[in-house]
Amino acid sequence: MLKGVSPDELHLLVPRGTILLGYRGSIAHGMYRNPEHDEDSIDDKDIMGVCIPGVEHYFGLTQFGSRGTYEKKLREWDTVTYELRKFVNLLYQSNPNVLSLLWLEPHHYIKRYPEGDLLIENRHLFVSKKIYYAFTGYAYGQLKKMTHGSTEGYMGVKRKALVDKFGFDCKNAAHLVRLLRMGIEFLREGELRVHRHDAQELMEIKTGQWALERVQTEADHLFKRAESAYDECKFPNEPARQAVEKLLVGILTDYFGAVKGDPAALRN
Repeated sequence: MLKGVSPDELHLLVPRGTILLGYRGSIAHGMYRNPEHDEDSIDDKDIMGVCIPGVEHYFGLTQFGSRGTYEKKLREWDTVTYELRKFVNLLYQSNPNVLSLLWLEPHHYIKRYPEGDLLIENRHLFVSKKIYYAFTGYAYGQLKKMTHGSTEGYMGVKRKALVDKFGFDCKNAAHLVRLLRMGIEFLREGELRVHRHDAQELMEIKTGQWALERVQTEADHLFKRAESAYDECKFPNEPARQAVEKLLVGILTDYFGAVKGDPAALRN
């Protein structure tokens, strides 16, 4: 399923009960640069999943991961898996990273079970004007990190060298521009364009071909466009809570009903 990952390692990265699993980050955006072929690349292989753990996590003392989030890193692989209720709550808050999992290109999904398909089929329930605050908020975070960010992690040393070379974090700069463009598109169309049509231009930013001043000018322009898109947007102020809750309860009820009748139905 994941190239170069053994069955034991896969079990560590992807917990049992995962109902939806797909690429996120640079692979999903069409902007991945393989470090094996590009000495300047600092890209991980990022994956996100949604999990329904065992019934003891809902009625017993056992917790799933850390407050519903299970994270593992193994070499170039960087995975995060959310318990279903945590995932839906993040969707309700219009979290940009989490929303993206429902708008991937078909070939960017690694595992899809019926419960995961229900989330994708009902993604329209999470379309609201809250997207403005979520995406611009994340963009402001990238704007700050661009010149004052951390270079820790799998590619920390290499990333710091690139920051020293260009005078700012080009990867954060590309995230900044991408987030703002995605937010504007979402407010105007109700669709999240995860796989980027502007990938080539974003790659120019990511590889240091844009000066810091040009990035800042583009960001200022996009923040203003995002504000205008919000003012013109006709979406509800927030998702329909009752409809979202009905979806969540339905998925869990059907899932555990199936498991009770056939323990083999528990997703491996």
